[in-house]
Amino acid sequence: MDSMTSVLGGRGSYPISAVIIAQDDEVRISAAIQSCQLFADEVVVIDGGSKDGTVQLSESLGCRVYVNPWPGYAKQREFGVERAVHDWVFLIDTDEVVSEELARDILERKPGLTDATVAFSLYRIGDFLGKWLDKGEYLVRLYNRKEYGIRNSLVHEMPEVSEERTVKLNGTLWHQGFRSINDHVARFNKYTDLEAQSAFASGKPFKLSHLLLRPPARFLQKYFVHGLFKKGISGFAVSIFWVMYEFMVGFKHYELHSSGKLTRHNTQGQADKENKGERSYVVQ
Repeated sequence: MDSMTSVLGGRGSYPISAVIIAQDDEVRISAAIQSCQLFADEVVVIDGGSKDGTVQLSESLGCRVYVNPWPGYAKQREFGVERAVHDWVFLIDTDEVVSEELARDILERKPGLTDATVAFSLYRIGDFLGKWLDKGEYLVRLYNRKEYGIRNSLVHEMPEVSEERTVKLNGTLWHQGFRSINDHVARFNKYTDLEAQSAFASGKPFKLSHLLLRPPARFLQKYFVHGLFKKGISGFAVSIFWVMYEFMVGFKHYELHSSGKLTRHNTQGQADKENKGERSYVVQ
């Protein structure tokens, strides 16, 4: 197949619903929606109460839109999955775009989606300071809702699928998450709050060894193992951000343990309330 036009004729008998969680992102959501429309039989947008034109734009692009006051990321995702018409569900965020190769692979697999116990992961690559980063991550985004549910977590909500039941898709999910350094720092601060609050709420003990060892280990992993040294200043900046991330999570976790101002129950509720439309800190 030479183009997406020819591929579009190959829709199979197992329809797919794409589910997008949205919050004040009219600038980027149209690209996410249109990339899903290359393979999905419907696109469902769950809006947490946007004040911009996100809802109107989504409706103009043919999506079914539901406005649901923000209950937390995993619960909002579940809300969308429950309102999908079809059992095969594809999860995507407003700052992500499905490549043509990925859309083509999903389309070609649709006639063979006979085993609901099989889920599909895709390769997501992020951008930073105008450059795409080489090292990404595989995430389960296509699955059957009758077989799997969303793990209820503050910062790492995912379908609960074992690795042996997961098939890797071809193509890329482009994560266009970078806007500016100021925006990145603001989100970075929120993500470290959520990570520390999640660890505290789950009863994980603070360990000084983690604070001492994880930051340098993360730098070595990102800069050398993942090859970010090849990306110049962008790669160096990302690696340093990850060092800062590990330090801040550790210090904030220690602060929660030592202050005694918040109970684990209250910390969980606060984090869930604040986590509006954002995932964990991931740029690659």
